[in-house]
Amino acid sequence: MERAVVIGGGMAGMLAAQAAAGRYRHVVVVERDRLPDTPQPRRGVPQARQLHALLVRGLHAMDELFPGLLHDLRAAGAVPFDAQADVAWYLDSRRLASAPSDITCFGLSRPLLDHAVHRRVSALAGVEIVQETEVRGLVQRSGVVTGVRVGRARDAGRAEREIDADLVIDAGGRASRSLNWLEKIGHPRPPQSRVAADVVYLTRRYRTGSNPPRAVVVPWPGSPRGAAVVHEENQQIALVLFGLLGVDPPADDAGMLAYAEMLGSDEIVSLVRDGVPVGEPVKMRYPASVRQHPERSAAPPPGFLLLGDALASFNPTYGQGITTAALQARLLQNLLADGADRLPERFYPLAAKIINDAWEASTGSDLRFPEVEGPRSPLSGLVNRYLDRFRAAAAMDPRLARDFLRVSNMLAPAHSLLSPKQAFRVLTTKS
Repeated sequence: MERAVVIGGGMAGMLAAQAAAGRYRHVVVVERDRLPDTPQPRRGVPQARQLHALLVRGLHAMDELFPGLLHDLRAAGAVPFDAQADVAWYLDSRRLASAPSDITCFGLSRPLLDHAVHRRVSALAGVEIVQETEVRGLVQRSGVVTGVRVGRARDAGRAEREIDADLVIDAGGRASRSLNWLEKIGHPRPPQSRVAADVVYLTRRYRTGSNPPRAVVVPWPGSPRGAAVVHEENQQIALVLFGLLGVDPPADDAGMLAYAEMLGSDEIVSLVRDGVPVGEPVKMRYPASVRQHPERSAAPPPGFLLLGDALASFNPTYGQGITTAALQARLLQNLLADGADRLPERFYPLAAKIINDAWEASTGSDLRFPEVEGPRSPLSGLVNRYLDRFRAAAAMDPRLARDFLRVSNMLAPAHSLLSPKQAFRVLTTKS
């Protein structure tokens, strides 16, 4: 196999390039921005300034793609912690039962993670990262995608050239335009799912003289507000305040403190009240989770794949985006070991299974809110009443709390919480 082209040099693009490297003689990553030489946010990744939570399954998948990555991240200052013992979790105003667990997470900033991955991909033989260049369309011959049209980013002259490819991977994120391009060359759009939670989130970093506890407050019906505190490298503490249904966290000191006081977490109140801010708060809005379903298409375009947020993007408060992209990249790497024949038909059904676990967990939580737009099954009400009982029991039972966190970290599927064994434990726990 001669050449693969990856659209986008963000996290999903770097993961895709790693998956394709070694299977293709030449991998070209096309990126609009200039990638920084040190860990710092960049224009094309506005979410990089926000708090990031890398789920445990994502950590494992990335360490498989990049052997030794976790060691490098720890050496660069990433902070390990026990997701159950070291974090105060608040679900439906109750605190999860705390106990030591085997769920080890890492606190780190998105720029640190991006830089570590970018540095590794840049060093790969046969990989070329073409910066300050944008993809403007797809090239097709005999119904097969055979390359891309590119030009210099922000070039008023709009001069273009073509890059031939045996495979084009769109890892350009939620702003991807490839479905429009595919329509123009005769490929209909795949079916789409959408759940609109209208999330607004705001991150600020602090330094403190103490070691403030980590904490997470999960929104629930009647209280569409949440927050999280994570320790990062360089002894910084990251705080995110977020709201669903358009609830907008204020960005001034007094407003942030008042917002924190509504959450029921002394840990978060103490940080906002006593911490020394590092920089100004940064805000973002995320209207809806959106998922494409090429696995349902009769004939997905040959020579072309969607990966990462271009395929499915999630409510960011659940931290699933990088993890699902890493799992898709691992899948792609494994499939390419057997060749690229009929790759879209092989990739999309298996990628859909990866996405299903994350989609079921995150959209199921969002759809607890009657105001959230999205499809609900006839059993939704019954399942939600059971999960209300589960969360209450998990405040008393450390094992149930651990099982909830395993699902949250994509170490177990969401439906595992509904097993007969789990149900018996839930229904016999006094809450």
